[in-house]
Amino acid sequence: MNTVGTPLLWGGFAVVVVIMLAIDLLLQGRTMTFKRAAVWSLVWVSLSLLFNAAFWWYLSTTQGRAVADTQALAFLTGYLIEKALAVDNVFVWLMLFSYFSIPAQMQRRVLIYGVLGAIVLRTVMIFGGSWLVTQFEWLLYLFGAFLLFTGIKMAWSKEDDAALGEKPLVRWLRSHLRMTDELHGERFFIRQNGLLYATPLILVLILVEFSDVIFAVDSIPAIFAVTTDPFIVLTSNLFAILGLRAMYFMLAGVAERFSLLKYGLALILVFIGVKMMIVDFIHIPIALSLGVVAAILAGTLLINAWVNHRRAL
Repeated sequence: MNTVGTPLLWGGFAVVVVIMLAIDLLLQGRTMTFKRAAVWSLVWVSLSLLFNAAFWWYLSTTQGRAVADTQALAFLTGYLIEKALAVDNVFVWLMLFSYFSIPAQMQRRVLIYGVLGAIVLRTVMIFGGSWLVTQFEWLLYLFGAFLLFTGIKMAWSKEDDAALGEKPLVRWLRSHLRMTDELHGERFFIRQNGLLYATPLILVLILVEFSDVIFAVDSIPAIFAVTTDPFIVLTSNLFAILGLRAMYFMLAGVAERFSLLKYGLALILVFIGVKMMIVDFIHIPIALSLGVVAAILAGTLLINAWVNHRRAL
């Protein structure tokens, strides 16, 4: 697999990830106010941009300005795509916690495992996907068709929180696990009368990890439309995931204000899918892709703000 990643870059990235994880999961407390979560979210975004700046500087001194500009722009585009799709993942977490009535003070452990699971899963899938793409380039067309289908499906699908309990996975888990009716703090399992029981919290954790799988299947092919370099794919993915807990608490109280965001995300997936399918006929530069993605997100948020304003009148 061809990559700009050197031992120094991989080592530096690993150190940054470990430090960020330690801060994110151990030092931020169980819950956050909206203001504190917003500040931490800004910190994570700033750190990601600082990493990209350092990445650009390293490449410019070792491989030249042209390579540095291209690769740093690819990172920024991939990061923006992954960060946008991560918002939809957070909305699913919010729906799960709401449906199962998990209090905010009991969500920390599930969120920690959710973030760690997403990191491990993305790492494995990215290296596997990069290897497959280098061996079978036609997979990019398959990824493009899948993203096009996913985008159209996302735009037309209707969310029904009440139907969550009837999902096949939920029904299967409930029928195969000896489960209590109530929560027992942050414990996933308890013993009652000598028997091991699962609590509803383990059901939520399984669903959170399952949602990570679903979103990874969507988001990883999306960044392959920008670059197939495993270093850039992995770094942009993980930087988008780190800080998800802060993003979760920031969006927890205002999720209903972003009701139109899914249409913007759907349009991004359609754009990326089409880009991948026409790559042999029309080459869309990375800078133009970044502009299109940013414009779609900005336009969606502006329209959403206008709709919310009209509703408030």
